[in-house]
Amino acid sequence: MPRLHTIALSEATGRAAELFKGVKAAVGKVPNSYVGIGGNSPVALEALLNLEASLKKSSLSARDIEVVKLVVSETTGCDYCLAAHTMVAQKFGFDREAILALRQIRPSGDARNDTLAWFVRHLLTTTGTVQTDVVAVVKEAGVTDEQIVDLTMAVAAIVFTNLFNRINDTTLDFPAAD
Repeated sequence: MPRLHTIALSEATGRAAELFKGVKAAVGKVPNSYVGIGGNSPVALEALLNLEASLKKSSLSARDIEVVKLVVSETTGCDYCLAAHTMVAQKFGFDREAILALRQIRPSGDARNDTLAWFVRHLLTTTGTVQTDVVAVVKEAGVTDEQIVDLTMAVAAIVFTNLFNRINDTTLDFPAAD
């Protein structure tokens, strides 16, 4: 049950209504997470949508971005984002076993994806300056400096929605993840 103010889409006005209209046109529906964010702060939803649009133009592939989103959602314990991104990852060709392996930082059959997953988990579970040898492992997997920066942007985007959904206890509107 949502903990923050939640509006019905039909009640949205002003900038929130405009943003919701754009989201619906782009993805076919307005996910509950976006309704919760935009219904409370159209500024926050607009910033998130702009960040997501930037990710689509980044050096990362859509599959790279989903690896990031799966690992962050698993690590933070966001049931909502885990459900959403498990579904999206399937649309990008990840099978159930690869999705579970990436979330659990086990071998998935793709060494580069495994390294991305390991690195994202490392970023989320450690503090201080990332050690040189950790960055070297990522680079040895073929990840460029530009991709490391863009990966950091992807982490920031999904951490925002993870935190919002954990605070709000956003109602799932995707099939629950295994």
